[in-house]
Amino acid sequence: MVDAEVHVIDRGGIRCDMNYMLEGHVLATREEPNPDSDYGEIPVWNLVIDHPEGTILWDTGSHHDAADGHWPDDLVEAFDPYDASDHRLDDDLAAAGYAVEDIDAVFVSHLHIDHAGGLEFFAGTDTPIYAHEEELQFAYYDAKVGADDGGYLLSDFDHDLNWRPLYRDHEEHFTDLEFVRLPGHTPGLTGSVLHLDDEGTLVFAGDQAYMRANYEAEVPLGGPLLWGKTEWRESLRRLQSIERRHDAAVVFGHDADQFESMRPGWGV
Repeated sequence: MVDAEVHVIDRGGIRCDMNYMLEGHVLATREEPNPDSDYGEIPVWNLVIDHPEGTILWDTGSHHDAADGHWPDDLVEAFDPYDASDHRLDDDLAAAGYAVEDIDAVFVSHLHIDHAGGLEFFAGTDTPIYAHEEELQFAYYDAKVGADDGGYLLSDFDHDLNWRPLYRDHEEHFTDLEFVRLPGHTPGLTGSVLHLDDEGTLVFAGDQAYMRANYEAEVPLGGPLLWGKTEWRESLRRLQSIERRHDAAVVFGHDADQFESMRPGWGV
């Protein structure tokens, strides 16, 4: 167990059809052939983990110009980053009492547009950027030649960065902070397991589970955002096993209700 602080950084929100979050969330029936859609808002957040061995930024959010030309129009239409311009990474870090220069390492759960948009702030620096090898390979391939994922932008992550690829399914680079590969949403999606002295074990599931229903009711992510359903279910079982083994609290990737309850963080 480690004596660390975990600060939750609000990075704005995204508005979208909730069918992206939960497979079959709104479906037509014989009696209701034209049901109302559920168009809602999901939070985007990062973490700053003040660990005895370094200050770690967990994900980097959406690019601050996402709605102003950085994202293609079709992505803005589908996933409206309506307040991204109010949430530059450096400004949001400053509001939490940190500067970009204070960050000793960056962990990127995966390289989709709402997670990799702030990587440019670390271009040309020696700050190590941890991401899984499988994610790096797939993201570059998709962005270069197209693999029908649509969630990657080369301009988010194709910078002069000090990449530190993760190669295994479980890796520990900081005491009691484990990176765990959870393929399904993407091939290289990676969550984190943090064992805290006072708060117990936290499992940051990332986009393996957007919302509580993905995890507890085992409702898959919406089809366009699910790279492999079989892999997703296997990763779900892996998470459930970790939760049982450590009596852990599981933190979901974009759950609005949970987001309100988990601020400002743990141990702070």
